[in-house]
Amino acid sequence: MRVIWSRTALQNLMDIEEFIARDNPERAKKFINRLISFGDDIKDFPLKGRIVPEFSVKEIREIFEKAYRIVYRVSENQVEILTIFEGHKLFRRENL
Repeated sequence: MRVIWSRTALQNLMDIEEFIARDNPERAKKFINRLISFGDDIKDFPLKGRIVPEFSVKEIREIFEKAYRIVYRVSENQVEILTIFEGHKLFRRENL
């Protein structure tokens, strides 16, 4: 199984890094690397994340890292990271 990062998710990573780097560039890089590692590790146990409550579809799942939700879609041969955002924000379909 392979992991694919959507353009949206990659843009989310850049935005998160930019935001954190305003205060601490080194911390920003470490945190982004951690998010990427969490995302890439999903391939080993793709069903470990919970079903996203806003969708209630078994293929759309999420894991949490600190205050961030990593939302992904599971298919037969791959995991696609769809979006990453702060957990306190509302999740809308158009965010995918």
